[in-house]
Amino acid sequence: MTATDTDTIVAIATAPGAGGVGVVRLSGPRSRAIAEALCGCALVPRHAHYVRLRAGEETIDDGLALYFAAPASFTGEHVVELQAHGSPVVLQRLVAECCTRGARHARPGEFSERAFLNGKLDLAQAEAVADLIAAGDTRAARAARRALDGVFSQRVDALATELLHLRIHVEAAIDFADESLDTLGGRELREGLARATSTVATLLAEAERGRKLRDGLHAVIVGPPNAGKSSLLNALAGSERAIVTDIAGTTRDLLHETVRLDGAELTLVDTAGLREGGDAIEREGMRRARDELQGADLAIVVLDARDPESGRTAVADAIADVPRRLWIHNKSDLLPHAPHDTDPDTVHVSARTGAGLDALHARLRTLSGAEAADAGEGTFTARARHVDALARTAAHLHDAAAQLDADALELAAESLRAGHDALGEITGRVVPDALLGHIFGSFCIGK
Repeated sequence: MTATDTDTIVAIATAPGAGGVGVVRLSGPRSRAIAEALCGCALVPRHAHYVRLRAGEETIDDGLALYFAAPASFTGEHVVELQAHGSPVVLQRLVAECCTRGARHARPGEFSERAFLNGKLDLAQAEAVADLIAAGDTRAARAARRALDGVFSQRVDALATELLHLRIHVEAAIDFADESLDTLGGRELREGLARATSTVATLLAEAERGRKLRDGLHAVIVGPPNAGKSSLLNALAGSERAIVTDIAGTTRDLLHETVRLDGAELTLVDTAGLREGGDAIEREGMRRARDELQGADLAIVVLDARDPESGRTAVADAIADVPRRLWIHNKSDLLPHAPHDTDPDTVHVSARTGAGLDALHARLRTLSGAEAADAGEGTFTARARHVDALARTAAHLHDAAAQLDADALELAAESLRAGHDALGEITGRVVPDALLGHIFGSFCIGK
């Protein structure tokens, strides 16, 4: 911890605006002394004290004071919470009075950062605090609570321990270079590596599901001109968000819309129709559509149900790298016979009449991870950096297996070390200072 971390910090811990109750939080070595000066009485740990909060002879407000002695507090330091009426003016006066008496304003996320630095939370748990605060529905709140309880961290730590044992085994074998690896437990080593690889794959899939639950599914609507992409966006959004005409190339730019479908959050992006030619503005729109697809979780490919194959050809190259595709055969009301969907990734709809939208909602909900979150008690929230770290771990384990097969034990040990360090980035066992600043800088000030 740096010298500034011995400071006493203060911030309003409740949401902006007026409310029935507001909380001012102090953390640091002078918290108790500052609070007792404001309250005019001694504070007993873990007791609620009814007090008059004063600035000199003037009463600012009356309320409650709660003192938590180090290390039995959220931050691991002395912490005091002052509860007053939720007037922004009153709370700001309390903060100002605390600063007059030796505290300083907290940085965004500094309380949670101190909890991490003092070993009260690991980094994934600290991030789960922010996820719980920002949860948009019960499902996301439950998943964030599981991450805060350590469900994700415990599995990461168990996997890291397994990699450490494998690395120790390999490095021990290096000292006996004249011996065959098979005589030094090579079979057990390869079996252990295979188990670890399978565990990483499972955890990566669950973390990706948790990321989608936290961030929402990033779905890009693509297709040839006049297939009904903008009409579909409007139907899913429940409002006229995009301009719809019969003129090819009407959509020139990206249009983002966040929607909730049966509890599943999606960021939908309407794009310009993909085709050959077009004027300069339309070509720029198509370029932006292709760029947007690079970061998409899902391509919602809208085709004219009367001639879907020609549309598939027009978008094939653009969607080649998107991990999931959902084929929407729009204008199905114009077909001579009612269609029947047999492929789960193909849905016939009519954006004009609403036919098939319920089936589309159900499919999008499944792809977003919402159904799995409902069914799985172990679902936890995760972030893109967690998914990236697990993907790198998987790659390092793949390299380690190949190096073991080639009897390159030093390289295998190095790959296992790199995989172990990647896991350490998730929980904060291995983490650069710049990453801490980025993570905690995104928190609200009072947390």
